Amino acid sequence: MVIRAKAAIRGFVIIAFAGQLCGCVHFQPQPLSAKTSLGTFESRSLEAPKLRGFLAANRVTAPAPGRQWSLEALTLTALYYQPALAEARENLLAAQAAAITAGERPNPSISFTPGYDAGVPGAVHSWIVPLSLDWPIETAGKRGDRVAQARHLAAAARWDLIGTVWQVRSRVRASLLELYAARQSQSLLAQEESTRGKVVDLLTGQLRAGTVSSYEVAQARIALDRATLARQASAGRAQEARVALAGALGMPLRALDGARFSFEDFQALPLDLTRVEVRQRALLERADVRGALERYAASQSALQLQIARQWPDLDLGPGFTWNAQLSGDREWDLGLSLPLPILNHNRGPIAEAKAQRALAAAHFLTVQTAALNRIDSSLAAYDSARAQVLTADSLLRALARQLHSVDAQVAAGERQPLDGANAALAYEAGARDRLEAQVAAQQALGKLEDAMQSPLTLTPAAVHVGQR
Repeated sequence: MVIRAKAAIRGFVIIAFAGQLCGCVHFQPQPLSAKTSLGTFESRSLEAPKLRGFLAANRVTAPAPGRQWSLEALTLTALYYQPALAEARENLLAAQAAAITAGERPNPSISFTPGYDAGVPGAVHSWIVPLSLDWPIETAGKRGDRVAQARHLAAAARWDLIGTVWQVRSRVRASLLELYAARQSQSLLAQEESTRGKVVDLLTGQLRAGTVSSYEVAQARIALDRATLARQASAGRAQEARVALAGALGMPLRALDGARFSFEDFQALPLDLTRVEVRQRALLERADVRGALERYAASQSALQLQIARQWPDLDLGPGFTWNAQLSGDREWDLGLSLPLPILNHNRGPIAEAKAQRALAAAHFLTVQTAALNRIDSSLAAYDSARAQVLTADSLLRALARQLHSVDAQVAAGERQPLDGANAALAYEAGARDRLEAQVAAQQALGKLEDAMQSPLTLTPAAVHVGQR
C-alpha cells in the first residue's frame, strides 16, 4: 500500500506540472543595441524598396529619382519611419494586452499534503493522503466591470495613437513650409542683392561725375551688405529646415541629399475648413476629445468595480482524504469560504473611484474647452492672414505696374537708370512682403488643420495607415 501511495503522489506531481507547462508562453529574448539601432536609422532612405512598396500599397506613387516629393508622399513616409508612431502603437498594444488580462478568470488551486504517521498502534498502513481543491468565484459582475474599464483604456490609447498621427503630419507640413519659405526668401534676397549691386555701380559712376556724394555711395554699399547678410541667413534657415524635415520624417539628414520637394500645397488658401459643420464635427471627433471621453468611461467602470467589491467573492474548497491507517478509509468534504465585510465595506476605494471619475469629467471639459478655443482662434487667425495676403497681392500688383512704367520711361530716356533700379527694389520689397504674408497664412492654415483634424485634410485611410 505504501508503494501505491508513492505512485499516486508521483502521478499527481507529473500531472500538475504537465498541466502547468502545456499552456505556457516561453520567453523570447529581443536584445536591444544602441549600435544596431543607430545603424538601422542611418540606413533609412527615400529610395528604400520597402518604403516604396508601402507607398504603392497606399495608392501613392513614389517619385522617380529627380522628381518632386509631395506633402502627401512625405506624410506617408513619416508614418512609415517615425519612431513616435511606433511608440504610440506599442502603447496601444500594451493597453489591448491589459484588456486580455482583465478578462482572465482566477485559476483554481489544488492542495496535496500527504502525511505519514507510524505511531498509531495496530495501524495497517501509516499513510494519510488529503487532497483539496480551491476554486475562486468572482461575484457581482466584477470581471465584466474590469473588462469594460480595460477596453475603454485601450480605446483611449487608440485615440492617443490617432492624435500622434496628426502630430506627425503637422510636423512634416510645418518643416516643409519652413523649407519653402527659406528658399523663396533666399531667392528674393539674391535678386535684391543683385539689384543693390547695380545701384552701387550706378552711384559710383555718378560719384565720379560729381553728381552724388560719397555718403550716398556708402549708404548704398551698407544696404548691399545687409542684403547679403539677409540672403546668407536665409540659406542657413533653409539648411535648418532640411534638418527639421529629416527629423519629422524619422530619417537621417543625408537621406534628403538630392531629393526635390513639391511646394504646390502652399499655393492655395482653401475655405473648406471654415465651414460651420466642420467646426462642429471637430469639437466632437478630435482625437483628444474622444480619448478624454474614453478615459471618463473607464473611470465609470472603475467605480462600478469598486462598488461591486462590496460583495465578497466565494472560494469553493471540496476535498478528499484517504486514510491508510483505517484500511483505506475515504473521506469527502465540501468547503466554502468568504470574507466577512464587518470591518470595512470598501468605502475608501469607492471614494477614490468617485474622485477619479470627477477628475476625468473635469479633464474632459478642460480638453473640449481647449479644443474650442484652439479652433476658434485658428479660424480667426486664418481669416486675418488671408486678408493680409489679398492686401499684399494688391500692393504687389501696384508695384509691378509702377516698375513697368518706370522701366518704360528709362527706356525712353525720360528717367535715369537709377530710378529704374529703385523701382525694382520697391517691387522686390513688396514681393518679400507678399511672401511673408503667404507664409503666415499657410502657417495659420496648418494650425487650423491641426485644430480641426478633418478628413478633408488627412483622409481616414491615411489615419488608418498610421495605426498599422
